[in-house]
Amino acid sequence: MDSACPIRTPSPPPEEKRSPHGRQRFGDLLQSGRISQLKGGNFRGGIYGIYLPVSYKSPSGRSFNNEKDLQAVPQLFFTYTPNESRLSYGLGIYAPFGLGFRWPQDSGFRTLAIESQLTYLSINPVVAWRVLPNLSVGGGPTINYAKPIFDPAWSGRINPTDQFRFKGDGWDVGYNFGALWRVHEKVSIGVSFRSSTRVNLEGHTEYYNNVALPPVPAFSNQRVRAGTDVSFPLNAVFGISYRPTPKWNFEFDADYTTGVRWITVTIKQASGFAPLLPQDIPPRSIGQPAWYYKFGGTRYFDNGWQVSAGYIYSENAMPESHFTPLIDDSARHWLSIGTGRKGRRFDFDIAYQFGFGDGTRTVSGSAPSATGQTADGRYEYISHAVLVTVGFRL
Repeated sequence: MDSACPIRTPSPPPEEKRSPHGRQRFGDLLQSGRISQLKGGNFRGGIYGIYLPVSYKSPSGRSFNNEKDLQAVPQLFFTYTPNESRLSYGLGIYAPFGLGFRWPQDSGFRTLAIESQLTYLSINPVVAWRVLPNLSVGGGPTINYAKPIFDPAWSGRINPTDQFRFKGDGWDVGYNFGALWRVHEKVSIGVSFRSSTRVNLEGHTEYYNNVALPPVPAFSNQRVRAGTDVSFPLNAVFGISYRPTPKWNFEFDADYTTGVRWITVTIKQASGFAPLLPQDIPPRSIGQPAWYYKFGGTRYFDNGWQVSAGYIYSENAMPESHFTPLIDDSARHWLSIGTGRKGRRFDFDIAYQFGFGDGTRTVSGSAPSATGQTADGRYEYISHAVLVTVGFRL
């Protein structure tokens, strides 16, 4: 499906990146069976950059901003369809989840959250089969590598001279599949599914306190072997494309993602730090399923140029009782515009997207830490994203 939907800006922990043109929808391109429509060899690479100046205003009126506001993710894919073959082959390397947050030490919720960072890469070989001239199916395994860094709530963290952090990495295997059915010369329907994964992370915790603040003593840096299991959500998409003329394409997608659970984990350490730190650090928050609704349009011109625009609305996936500033999710809107040109062997696309929350989110009644700090306050989400891709046909 030659999608007209805009980029889907990641929410920390971010999700899939979507471009305004179907040729760069890396995950969906490989899942949907659309690669059977691409003849010969095709290579595409790109980079997704995002600026996240998210802000927080505490109940006392103090304001703070996300300090990890500039981030970027590269993406690559290759497809090949032999001459006169009904089978096509593809390989994608992309990041369906990622990015992170870092809040100032004096935010007022440092015993709940300071920093999170997630690197999640998928290596996705696929095979697509053109069952009928108007029907293609495809799928393949996803080989996934995850490397998170985050600081779960620790009851002993009560001053700006201490730290607790978990670092680890691991691999897991999932799968994706999809289908594309051209039901009419002007109408196509596509579906795609990406399985959930559960990654066993092996790494360590680090914690220290430089200055004694009774009842917390000062102690040097402690490094302890630790591990945890992290679940990443499944994703299912249904889309319909309508082409009233060869120069226009309109598309609507409904996108379902299960609850984000990447910090709903218990960190199991080889040992604790009695009586201050238990051996196992319990989970702090949990997400809920959410829908994304996406609409976009593309205008094609005779000289190979095209212009696209789109809109996305996403539901809130983080209830207030489990809210965490490490995710700061809320209902959001995204507006995007992009352009590109397709030549005989080379093509490129560039798109800009502006994201904003559904008003300022006021959080109240969030779960407190052992020291009484909460994530209550007002959060304002804004994002600016740019995606640039370049393609080459062999």
